[in-house]
Parts: sequence; structure tokens; C-alpha cells
Amino acid sequence: MMWLQIVIYVCVALYLLTVASVIFNVILENRNPVRTLAWIIVLVTIPLLGFLFYLYFGVNYRKIKMFSRKGLGDMKWLQYMSEDQKQLIKKSEYLQRRASAEVRKLMTLLLNNSKALLTRYNTVEVLNNGQETFPALFDALRQARKFIHLEYYILGEGRLLSELESILLAKAAEGVEVRIIYDDVGSWSLSKNFIRTLRQAGIQIYPFLPVRYHKFLRKANYRNHRKIAVVDGCVGFVGGLNIADRYMDGVPGIGVWRDTHLKVQGEAVTSLQVIFLTDWYFVRQEVLLNKNEYMPYVQADGNAVVQTVSSGPDSDWASIQQAYFTLINIAKRYVYISTPYFMPGETTLNSLKTAAMSGVDVRILLPHKSDSALTHWCTRSYVEELLEAGVKIYWYRKGINHSKVVIVDGLVASVGSANMDLRSFEQNFEVSMIIYDRDVVKKLASDFAVDLSDSVEASIQRWKFRPKRERVYESVARLFAPLL
Repeated sequence: MMWLQIVIYVCVALYLLTVASVIFNVILENRNPVRTLAWIIVLVTIPLLGFLFYLYFGVNYRKIKMFSRKGLGDMKWLQYMSEDQKQLIKKSEYLQRRASAEVRKLMTLLLNNSKALLTRYNTVEVLNNGQETFPALFDALRQARKFIHLEYYILGEGRLLSELESILLAKAAEGVEVRIIYDDVGSWSLSKNFIRTLRQAGIQIYPFLPVRYHKFLRKANYRNHRKIAVVDGCVGFVGGLNIADRYMDGVPGIGVWRDTHLKVQGEAVTSLQVIFLTDWYFVRQEVLLNKNEYMPYVQADGNAVVQTVSSGPDSDWASIQQAYFTLINIAKRYVYISTPYFMPGETTLNSLKTAAMSGVDVRILLPHKSDSALTHWCTRSYVEELLEAGVKIYWYRKGINHSKVVIVDGLVASVGSANMDLRSFEQNFEVSMIIYDRDVVKKLASDFAVDLSDSVEASIQRWKFRPKRERVYESVARLFAPLL
């Protein structure tokens, strides 16, 4: 009995020492004090489970450089080109005419924080929902002659995936190279038979950060949330839609799936290709960026100026968060935001409230119903303070609003995979396209107006008198916001 007590005391002592060392490391990371305190509370008040929770959610891999691009020495050209373009922004008569001083600051920021090259000769088509996106995507895939590169968070079993499979098998039989990256957690239900069938046809398909047993705690929290398709280096797709039937059919009991995607032709496709090939190197340790056949630099007849920004644990800066923050702060007339999950962090939250209180028309479109209960209640916890600051909140009632769109003053817009939450800003691998074309921005603003017509505006008077149990749900969920 005495030996059992000794063993228990030793185990408890070792656990306390481990937790103390973790707390010490959390403090030394110099994170946001609120987030640091949240982790300390979790570690102290929830024995063992809190420690496992930290390993799963809390380790900052941007700091410790678990994800690295060091093997891509030939990416130095991005550094050189971004430096040249920073000078071009100051001197270009075209940009002086097309972009305000504030917008040019955004361009420079993205060159600095993510080497997001400016591309000029592009056409950009806005695709609403699965009904427009999947026919356009599948048609482009059928036209492929050289290669198809696909990168998705979710590949879900169903008729859409079956149609995609048929197209890819046919193209592979024609000699088209096909490479696919899928997220191992997002595509957890993807059948082994699907993967086996593609590989037997010569298609290269691999998971991003596969999660297996002892590696689970290290990798499961950092997911590839990007949605990218590149065909022959000439046509690209990016936005919020994955490959699964619910993105076409909607969700029973909730309604339609409202989403926004882009079809891009021109120089910007090369930027999407760089992101894909960088991720391909991470997955397969195969360098393809130095091969001319994958980097054709095709110019389109259009004249849309575009920057494609990526962010994730492999980048030095939270690039997309900085882009959103800057978009909000350069607004003079209005900021329209559509996002399914809204847990923005104090910096972004304060910028929204400050903009609204300065007279900017700030409108945020959120889903009335969500596919995630915890994030739904956490999102609601921010509503009252936003309404008090003059921000207009709209609840989309037609179904799930999954669009990730920011529109500013009819001058610039962002469309991509990143939600306005801390997970997208800091933990996921994300991609957004920043568009400096007034016609495209006008189209996005028009679509946003249609979405508002299918929504109900929140009233500060009614909101303050919501049931107390809802306040409790919101407050409890808000405690998890720094950890989600």
C-alpha cells in the first residue's frame, strides 16, 4: 500500500512539473494575454485533459517552425519579384490611376507579408453556389490537355465525387497528369477504394498531414483548408466550396448552401499554382516549381488586377488576418463582410467597431443556423457589442451562409477559403484572392445585396432581451474562442 502511495505521489509530482513547464513556455511565447490566461486556466483547472487539450490545440507551430519551406531554394525569385513590385507600386501610372493611396498600401502589405505578387492581365468570374461552380469546374477539367492540380479540404463521397472521379480517370487515360492533395481530417470519410482506383490509373493523390495514432496530437490541429484547382496553368478556381453533395444540395433541416467561388484566367493562375506546388513539396518533397511546363505565365484578355495571398503555420505572418484588418481600416464608405464563423480576435473586432463609430457603413452577414453549435454560440457572443458600436448584423435565413467575402468601397474585395476567426487566421492553411477590379467588386456587392434580402437585420433593442439561457450558452462558448 505504501508503494502504491509513493507511485501516486511521484506521478502527481511529475504531472505538476510538466504542467508548470508548459505554463512557463506558454508565458514565454508572448501571445495575446487573454489567450495566454485562457490556456493557463485550462491547464490548471482540468487535470490531464487540459494538458492533452493544449497539445492538440495550443502549440504554436508558426513559432517553432514545424512547417518549413527551406527546401524550396528556388522560391527566392518570389522575394526578388516582390521587391521589384514594391517599387512598381510607387511608380506605375496605371496603378496610380486605378488604385487609391490606401489600396496601394494594402498591395505593399501583401507583398511584404506573403510575397503575394500583383498580377494585372486576368479575367475573374464570380460563381455563386454549387449550381454555378461545379459545372464550370468540371467543364474546365474536361478541357485539360497537360495537367490538373486539385487541393481541397473536403472530398466527400457522393454523386459529385463520382462525377469528378469519372472525369479524372478519363483525363488520366488521355495522358493528362493529375495531382490531388486532400486534407486528411476534412476528408476523413474518403474511401480507400476511391484512392486506390485513382492511383491504379496513375493519378497522384495524397493526404495533407496524415493523422495516425501517436502523431494525432501533433498534427490534427493544423489543417489545409484551401480549395484550389489549376488546369494547364491557364484556368484556376478558388473560394469556399469543397467537393461534396451538400455544397450542391444544401443541408436537410437548414436549407440551401450559400457560397462564393471564383474562376480565374490569366497571370493570377500562376499564383494559385505556386501555392499548390509549395503544398505539393510539403506533401511529397518533390520540387516542381522550377519546371517551366507547370509555370506558363499565361496572360488573359482581361485587365483585372489581383493578388493571391496564402497563410498558415508555414508563414512568418498571419497574412490573411493582416489583409482583413487593413481592408477594414482603409474603408471610407462601407465594409461588407460575409462569413460563416465569426470569432475575430480583439484586434479585428476593435477595427470593426472603430470603423462603424467613425461613420463607415459596416455590415456583417452571418448564418441564422450553423453546422457547428459551439462556433454558432460563440459567434453570437460578439453581436451585442458590435450592435452597440453601430455595426449592422444580418442573419441569413435561407440556409447556410458559407461565403467568405469582404468588400470595401466598391474598390477592392477578398474571396477565399478563410473565415473571420482565429483558426483561419492562425492555424489553418488558407488562401484568399484580393481583387482590385471595380466590375468584379460591383458584382460581389450586388450578390451581397441579394443575400441581405434573404436575411433579417438584428435589432439592438430585441437582442438585449433575448432569453437568459442563450446568454449563458454564448458566454460559455466565448470562453473557448481563444482556443478554437
